[in-house]
Amino acid sequence: MTPADQPARSRRTTERKGDVRERAILDTCEALLVRKGYDAMTVADIAQGAGITRGALYFYFGSKQEVVTALVARTVAHLWERSEATARTDEPRRAVAAAMQRTVELWNEHGPVMRTAIDLSLTVPEIGELWKRTADLFIAAITAVLERAGVQAGPAPDQAPAIARVLCWMIERTFYHASQESPQKLQEASATCEHIWLTSARLTS
Repeated sequence: MTPADQPARSRRTTERKGDVRERAILDTCEALLVRKGYDAMTVADIAQGAGITRGALYFYFGSKQEVVTALVARTVAHLWERSEATARTDEPRRAVAAAMQRTVELWNEHGPVMRTAIDLSLTVPEIGELWKRTADLFIAAITAVLERAGVQAGPAPDQAPAIARVLCWMIERTFYHASQESPQKLQEASATCEHIWLTSARLTS
């Protein structure tokens, strides 16, 4: 090994350790959101759960809010993947069923993170922008499904984009509340939202 090779290997090792530590911080943050909630959670709690000092945590994130923002970013990346998958599904009925099932899975897996994102979206600009981009992607996916089902494209209130926007925010708010109750309530909320979506797409007959 030449001297030039050694620093490169050291840097790669450091990056890998950094990735592991950052993942541990975010995983701990998500667990604490479940147990304590955003307001009660502290930087010291996150550092302790991740197995690092508070000073070491500040090497990665400047505040609790930054940790939560990064956690929201990681979570919405999964949401974006699910949205894109829905948009690529050809048959509208299957697309609606698949979209609602994926939404249930995500809220079961990451409900506290998503509720926190909604709660902070009006006061933390970075989280607000992430959530808005997520909503825009879902609205585009819902619009595509509606148009494939025969709903007309255009700006009118009874056309696909406007209907998709209302459906998106209806689903968000409905799942927000249902996720605080039980997985069963999430399934019930999903069934109702799916019925409304199918009705809007004129696919219930």
